Amino acid sequence: MTGPSALRPALWLLVLITFSGTLAMHMFVPALPNAARDLGASVTATQMTISLYIVGLAVGQLVYGPLSDCFGRRPILLGGLVLYTAGGLAALVAPEVHILIGARLIQALGGCSGLVLGRAMVRDTAGSEDAARRLAFMNLMVTVGPGLAPLVGGALAATLGWRSIFIVLSALGVANLILTWRLLPETGRPSRTISVLSLGSDYKHLLCSPAFLGFSIGGGCATTSMYAFIAAAPFIFVDQLHQPPQEVGLYLGVLVVGVSAGSALAGRLIGRIAIERLMIGANMVSVAGAVIFLITVLTGRMTVPTTIGLMILFTLGAGMASPAALTKAISVNPKVIGSAAGLYGFTQMVVGAVCTSLSGLGGNPAMAAGGVLAAAGLVGQVAFWIALRNEARFRPLPEIEPPASCGKG
Repeated sequence: MTGPSALRPALWLLVLITFSGTLAMHMFVPALPNAARDLGASVTATQMTISLYIVGLAVGQLVYGPLSDCFGRRPILLGGLVLYTAGGLAALVAPEVHILIGARLIQALGGCSGLVLGRAMVRDTAGSEDAARRLAFMNLMVTVGPGLAPLVGGALAATLGWRSIFIVLSALGVANLILTWRLLPETGRPSRTISVLSLGSDYKHLLCSPAFLGFSIGGGCATTSMYAFIAAAPFIFVDQLHQPPQEVGLYLGVLVVGVSAGSALAGRLIGRIAIERLMIGANMVSVAGAVIFLITVLTGRMTVPTTIGLMILFTLGAGMASPAALTKAISVNPKVIGSAAGLYGFTQMVVGAVCTSLSGLGGNPAMAAGGVLAAAGLVGQVAFWIALRNEARFRPLPEIEPPASCGKG
């Protein structure tokens, strides 16, 4: 823990800067057809504004963490918010799709600064249990915001045009910049030195830590594996369960309900139950939901109510496990909290991308999604067990200090 409680950032502000990055991704999705028609672009080209946005969110997190460890959280966050705002303004006036794609990439590279540094600032100023509680609340709000974003984005696109979405996002970027500049204190202990070798060394020691790898891979499997169900949901509900296409968004809302309820429950349980037990137990809840869902598919008993109910169970476990896994991962080496937060976020995105790709295998979307969720849950459980067994073995490199006294001769 770095700063005294007097320097603790306001949680509402950390929530605001954290969910801004993912908000920009989800809000623009309903406007893709409108933007494609207006710019005379193909659907494939317009979808690149989402694909490259995800890439930007993933890769950018690898940079902001180490930079903030070296130069401080506050100046690096301000720089990221400038990029986020500039990207939004460029997207607002983009005359053709390739400029829009580039603007969205810049927006993502700026927006991911809040994802990394909001989490790092929480850990900077709180002990393990308190950090997990605060992260659980952040996870709750960050889930609810993007969950409602497509509705807001769709309404804006239908009434004011797709460019109005970037007016809102740019205004949010300006507001975040002003609030961060005026209200957010520095919470880190910057080293003021940076080199490619030092960055490589930080990541090397994290990647060589079974504890960090276990918590980050397990955290990804417990959380972003749900992308497999999101990708398969339209085919499951429309083609296999014969529901109207317009109801798919409503059914996907259960993910928001489950994750939100899990995050709220985690906030109440932390302090009463050890973080380690909460993490393992919550992931077991997710595994149970995924396995039972897979069984209903294999036995031909899949229905809309059972699918929704089991996905609520799965996401409930994910919501509880997420803050615990994140807290453990970024606590492995207190000297590189920023780097750990960035690498953890990158791992989540990679796991989500892998699970999404695997969900498209075969001719049965429900079976593929159920199999991916069950397998990811089991991998996550093994990863958590390995991490907990090796946690005590990892120690940060000792700092080289001059001797207290020098003998003669």
